Amino acid sequence: MDAPRIDAYLRRLGAERPVSPTTEVLRELHLRHLRTVPFENLSVHLGEEIVLDEKRLLDKVVGARRGGFCYELNGAFGALLAALGFEVTLLAARVYGDEGRLGIPYDHLALRVRTVDRGDWLADVGFGAHCHLPLAFGECGEQEDPGGTFRIAAAGADAAGARGGHEAAEAADLDVIHDGRPVYRLEARPRVLGDFTTGAWWHSTSPASHFSRSLVCSRITEDGGRITLSGGRFKVTAPDGTREERELGPDEEVLAVYRDRFGIGLDAVPAVRGAGGGA
Repeated sequence: MDAPRIDAYLRRLGAERPVSPTTEVLRELHLRHLRTVPFENLSVHLGEEIVLDEKRLLDKVVGARRGGFCYELNGAFGALLAALGFEVTLLAARVYGDEGRLGIPYDHLALRVRTVDRGDWLADVGFGAHCHLPLAFGECGEQEDPGGTFRIAAAGADAAGARGGHEAAEAADLDVIHDGRPVYRLEARPRVLGDFTTGAWWHSTSPASHFSRSLVCSRITEDGGRITLSGGRFKVTAPDGTREERELGPDEEVLAVYRDRFGIGLDAVPAVRGAGGGA
């Protein structure tokens, strides 16, 4: 990442170039990213190729001012953080599904980020409704966040159990728990962006992937709520969890919401690919 690309990325986030890779800077950039860059899977249904290459990701997120799903958002954000002096490690995770079953290998990409003042943090701007701020790997017990209550625990520990903090941070696998429910299992082993190619392909093409069966575009709002556009249904969730939904009308109204609420300019309304909802 050269200096002009760094500056362009920061301009998109509405952030100044930081002096030092501190925890406060990480927290600010993390929240700004969630508010500015949507979590969306439109490329899957627009027939756009998803390539896990740093330049291609930056062209999409910075140049085209689009969003993406976990591999794209955390891949691009990790590149920005590394360019700003943070120590960044890519981590693979498997997402918990129905009945506590774990998803495929390389199901999710998250970031372990080391700051100069307060150690290691779990940064994740690519999981949809999740933490608004980075989570401390070395924190014992629960961590309160605008998005809920989180814990990082040794894999397999009871969601309300006592194992956490440094013991969890050094475990082979870690469970990330949100409001008492495990949401994904992290591997401690460092990965590179290319490792996630198969996972991105599966989520883009498999009828078993929810990304290939539905449309989503979502971001956090300035007040800590969330807006989500799923096909033609627009949902506004307030910080207290109350929700308003409405079905949008003609294509022009849907395109206007993509443009005005998510900053995404489209020529046509995306539709789920495949007759049965699969890719």
